[in-house]
Amino acid sequence: MRRELRAEWTKLRTASGPGPLLLGAVVLTVLGSALAAWAIRCPAAGCGEDATRTGLFGVHLGQGLIALLAVVAVCGEYGTGMIRTSLTATPRRITLLVAKAGLLAGLTAAAGAVAVLGSVLAARILLPGSGFTPEHGYPPLSLTDGPTLRAAAGSVLYLVLVALLSVGVATAVRDSAVAAGTVLGLLHLFPAVILMVRDEDLQLLLWRLSPVNAGLAVQATTSLPAMPIGPWAGLGVVAGWAAAALTTGALLLRRRDA
Repeated sequence: MRRELRAEWTKLRTASGPGPLLLGAVVLTVLGSALAAWAIRCPAAGCGEDATRTGLFGVHLGQGLIALLAVVAVCGEYGTGMIRTSLTATPRRITLLVAKAGLLAGLTAAAGAVAVLGSVLAARILLPGSGFTPEHGYPPLSLTDGPTLRAAAGSVLYLVLVALLSVGVATAVRDSAVAAGTVLGLLHLFPAVILMVRDEDLQLLLWRLSPVNAGLAVQATTSLPAMPIGPWAGLGVVAGWAAAALTTGALLLRRRDA
């Protein structure tokens, strides 16, 4: 596996797209979180806002670039024909997929950790100016606080699962435009469609099945009993989506020609 990981790293770092996408995901996440922390207002005690979740808002934005990173890493080989060389060098196709998924998961975890730490720092600086002060019941954000640490670590894990989900979809469809459209639609369009459903029971079910709505429940630190799904159960939903996508991709990779 070490040889396969080294080969995947060589391919990824010599391509033109992955680097800017990874950097862009970090920058967009931090900027989005900083903007949210600056724009929100808490004028009085007990304003009811979740400061930690606000400070991690940028994950909503950065996830799209993480998804595109995985799509480019997988589908780029099919577009250039490099996949034939890769399969010749690594005839065990599942090993190739595991190496690619593992590398992307590791890079996403590293970039996600930087992005989330930057978001927490930006929120810690900006939220007091928006009224989130100790006098209003909001101490400065700190990773020494258990719920905040869980929200931050869960956000990194969520981004890793988004990357794995995207790897599975891209491996299954092989076309970058279709793969990107599928994953971005699932991440951004699906939650919007849920809001159009009038049946409350069906809407609740779809909300719990949505990878974004369920997965980012891990960022919540207040009013947890009232949430449609718990923080870790929500991440379990995203893990299920990622596992299903990777399994489908692996089966198709084994059965069809390059």
